[in-house]
Amino acid sequence: MQTVTVNAAQDQVIDAQLRAVQSGMGKGRLTGMDNNAAREAAEQFEAVFLSQMLAPMFETVPTDGFMGGGHAEQVYRGMMVEEMSKELAKQGGVGIADSVYREILKLQEA
Repeated sequence: MQTVTVNAAQDQVIDAQLRAVQSGMGKGRLTGMDNNAAREAAEQFEAVFLSQMLAPMFETVPTDGFMGGGHAEQVYRGMMVEEMSKELAKQGGVGIADSVYREILKLQEA
């Protein structure tokens, strides 16, 4: 079984989102700007999740032919999966961002 690791950039995004949510706890209701930040954090979380789910799928695609493999293709595939995941999350994703957004709102109101 292969384990999926989160790269350092994704760790930083998740840590920043967690700090943002924790720093806002106990402040009452969100303002309009905070609502936008919460929504963006939820979409970023979904993008990271989707990236981790899509990466193993792209690792199984053979790399033969004119641009057949190598380090550069591995780097490109990683960037491509990350950007695809961001775009999927922006376009509605699979619903994770909506759930995360609702939970962030609940934490803010508590």
